[in-house]
Amino acid sequence: VEARLSAAGFTLPAKAAPPAANYVPFVKTGNLVFVSGQLPMKNGEIQHKGLCGVDYTAEQAYQAAELCAVNLIAQVREACDGDLSRVTRVVKLGGFVACVPDFTEHPKVINGASDVMAKAFGPAGQHSRAAVGCPSLPFGVPVEVEGVFEVSN
Repeated sequence: VEARLSAAGFTLPAKAAPPAANYVPFVKTGNLVFVSGQLPMKNGEIQHKGLCGVDYTAEQAYQAAELCAVNLIAQVREACDGDLSRVTRVVKLGGFVACVPDFTEHPKVINGASDVMAKAFGPAGQHSRAAVGCPSLPFGVPVEVEGVFEVSN
């Protein structure tokens, strides 16, 4: 998985980001890992701030969604004790896009995260998804993505 990500130009952070408030970064139950929403952060710093439709085009926000997906995979790696080969399926992504009311390209933005999952996990990266707009997101980011993953024991 990490080799496929690297070939696509992505690098997982050495350590997954800690939670920003009173929650845990992931919950394992049975063979599922529910990963809390991830932001477009790199090296502990927010990389993107603003609203889609004003500060960001869908294409620019796509890049923020890619970074959110990389951070999702870093959390799953933690949940799997460092072994991403245990991921058997990306089950679902939930994408949130901070935008102005007339912005309608939410799916195009969240494709950034979906495309990273497909590159990282191949056929197992195909998933169900939601892409919704909202007036704001934590720390002023334009995109947040959460995910559910199936893993083997």
